[in-house]
Amino acid sequence: MRHPVRTAIFPVAGMGTRFLPATKATPKELLPVIDTPLIQYAIDEAREAGIERMVFVSHPSKSAIERHVMDDAALRATLKQRGKAAIADALQERAFHPGDGNVIFTMQNEPLGLGHAVLCARDHALPGPVAVLLPDDLIVGEKGCLAEMIAAYEAGTAGHLVATMRVQEEETSKYGILSVTAERGPVLAADGMVEKPAPEDAPSRDAVVGRYLLDGSIFDDLASQPPGAGGEIQLTDAIARGARRIGLAGFRFSGTRFDCGSKAGMLSATLHLAQGDPALNAVLAAWRDRTRPFPEAAWAAE
Repeated sequence: MRHPVRTAIFPVAGMGTRFLPATKATPKELLPVIDTPLIQYAIDEAREAGIERMVFVSHPSKSAIERHVMDDAALRATLKQRGKAAIADALQERAFHPGDGNVIFTMQNEPLGLGHAVLCARDHALPGPVAVLLPDDLIVGEKGCLAEMIAAYEAGTAGHLVATMRVQEEETSKYGILSVTAERGPVLAADGMVEKPAPEDAPSRDAVVGRYLLDGSIFDDLASQPPGAGGEIQLTDAIARGARRIGLAGFRFSGTRFDCGSKAGMLSATLHLAQGDPALNAVLAAWRDRTRPFPEAAWAAE
């Protein structure tokens, strides 16, 4: 019987150069979609999936992430003094608390690749398979992507399971593409993946995005993985090596994915979530009808 997925790894050490100058002082993982930072969406998704331990692979220059993740008792006290107890309680509920051994920050001091970032979490992962969540990939749906994947993983046989979505043929050169051998509902059996192939060379249109469930052997494979593209330790290379030994599958999740590592993706995510917030209806209506003035009442109270 397969071990449960108990650990989630969040690689958050990147510089966020595509969002400079906004990310000069603010980590890209703390950029908000409406009023919630990207990292918080990923944390909430992991919690919904029943993850027990969360390991954040960060960089010394990004201490603001830890400040966001951990409880701030002084801030909560100030909010309560100002009559904002509901906000204080909401912050406390979503935060981790000092002394909690199941939230761990470890450092990736050099930019040696996503595979190296995952390897940095090795000593902190609980036994069994691990989840890897890239906060840049915001996946919105009725059920969290990770919860869906864990249900499929526990019912399947492949050692590695990666989230996939169908892309247009001309977009295959932007993604790792799964080499699919069979389809069973949302689960795609595969014999490997190809990193950013030209459209004419792509084995499918099933692109790998930022959610992974990986057998615990991934750490041994990463430790012996030679540098790949860009001189970095590539996670996809290690997954492909393990696929020959323990099996690989893709999972077509039901939600909608937004590439929030890009400006267009961040804007798309913001507009998508704004549609579900009644407080923003007037702003969206004014945007759709350019003859109407933008309402000030929506933000004047703040």
